[in-house]
Amino acid sequence: MGTPLFDGKSSTNEVVLHDAPSAVLVYGDGGDYTPVQTFYDVKNMFYLESIKLWAIAAPIAFNIVCNYGINSFTNIFVGHIGDVELSSVAISLSVIANFSFGFLLGMASALETLCGQAFGAGETDMLGVYMQRSGLILIAACICLLPLYIFSVPLLKLLGQRHDIAEIAGRFSLQIIPQMFSLAINFPTQKFLQAQSKVTILAWVGFVAFVLHIGVLFLFIKVFKWGLAGAAAAYDISGWGVALAQVVYITGWCQDSWKGLSWLAFKDIWAFVRLSVASAVMLCLEIWYFMSIIVLTGHLDDPVLAVGSLSICMNLNGWEGMLFIGINAAISVRVSNELGSGHPRAAKYSVFVTVVESLFIGIISMLIIIATRDKFAILFTNSVQMQKGVSDLAYLLAVTMVLNSIQPVISGVAVGGGWQGLVAYINLTCYYIIGLPIGFFLGYNTNLGVQGIWMGMIFGTFLQTVILLIIVWKTNWNEEVAQTSERMRKWGGLNDDLDVK
Repeated sequence: MGTPLFDGKSSTNEVVLHDAPSAVLVYGDGGDYTPVQTFYDVKNMFYLESIKLWAIAAPIAFNIVCNYGINSFTNIFVGHIGDVELSSVAISLSVIANFSFGFLLGMASALETLCGQAFGAGETDMLGVYMQRSGLILIAACICLLPLYIFSVPLLKLLGQRHDIAEIAGRFSLQIIPQMFSLAINFPTQKFLQAQSKVTILAWVGFVAFVLHIGVLFLFIKVFKWGLAGAAAAYDISGWGVALAQVVYITGWCQDSWKGLSWLAFKDIWAFVRLSVASAVMLCLEIWYFMSIIVLTGHLDDPVLAVGSLSICMNLNGWEGMLFIGINAAISVRVSNELGSGHPRAAKYSVFVTVVESLFIGIISMLIIIATRDKFAILFTNSVQMQKGVSDLAYLLAVTMVLNSIQPVISGVAVGGGWQGLVAYINLTCYYIIGLPIGFFLGYNTNLGVQGIWMGMIFGTFLQTVILLIIVWKTNWNEEVAQTSERMRKWGGLNDDLDVK
């Protein structure tokens, strides 16, 4: 039958393990895994870890799909106002709002590390303090981002947008400033709940907000005839509705981890700021890297065909990416919880299972794309020329889907383990010093065009993924457990004398 998967004691003398919270390990008596020795052990370990992974990943992915739907239906309703209005709102949401979204999400990712490890260590009283501290930092970040919205018109013109589109997009950007500030409440409360695996409420909030958003859009645009102002108002209301719903749930149903407002949120905040900035840099370097391919492609000889075909491919890649964002958050929670609980094998095995299952999904996605490479573009366009352009890019899309099945998992491990600073340096090197220059050279100095740009960027992603896989493979999880308490003191502001690595 094989050895039992859990025992109450560690099989190593390097780390003294303690019982995890019951919400983290629900098998056996709450101890760490014993070494996997037989196929039966492997099968049971995969079964247990899969349940824990998807119990977190599925609701988060569903929540993200609902959020994506809010943006999509905003564009759909605006598209019935006019083509120029549609282009303007699409530019505002994809350039201005997406920039601030990525930066603020990155800043909030620091909370995944601290709340996840604190919950795993049983220090639930600190979760509310960390959440408040993150909220203060994100509000300050929103204030710093205000010039991006206020001066969006000259900025968009500088980026080469048509003047009439830039003017309308600029007005819309000013009107959605309240939605940006809602993220300063939304993200910390979201990470607070994720760290405790309370993710079902996130799925329900996202679904209700999505349904209500469609109703409010219809009311403001079709009934009241408010035009773009109505679309912006609906966008703001949905953003604040999600944020406030999460606050209400926390204050009413999280009494074990929410103890009310505390002045400790203002104490020793600088260490938290440094981790937040490292998290933001790590995530933004990834988000902006994939945005830059559109910018480079737009300057090719036939930008309409190149950008159009690439956009169709990126749209499909984005739908797959939503699933892996959920997996990214789930593995971050799993790793941080297990490290905080003193369970090195559980952290290691959760990473192994998640990488294997994500790679399997990526391979299935790749095979589907290859099998339908001459057909799937019909869903987006009637242009035969555009369909041919998409078909030419299909193999690159297939490779990208495989790489993007692994890369978010490793990024989630980095957040869970608190390696944001290291990953930021790796992203900068692989993406911007290696990937982008190669893509620029292949795109503009050969006949490859958009395919050359994409090939270069795929190489950067491949190199980054390989390096991170090697780091994870060589990680001593016993040492990671031993360092967890030190990291919580350092980044939680409990001992600001220690420098952030």
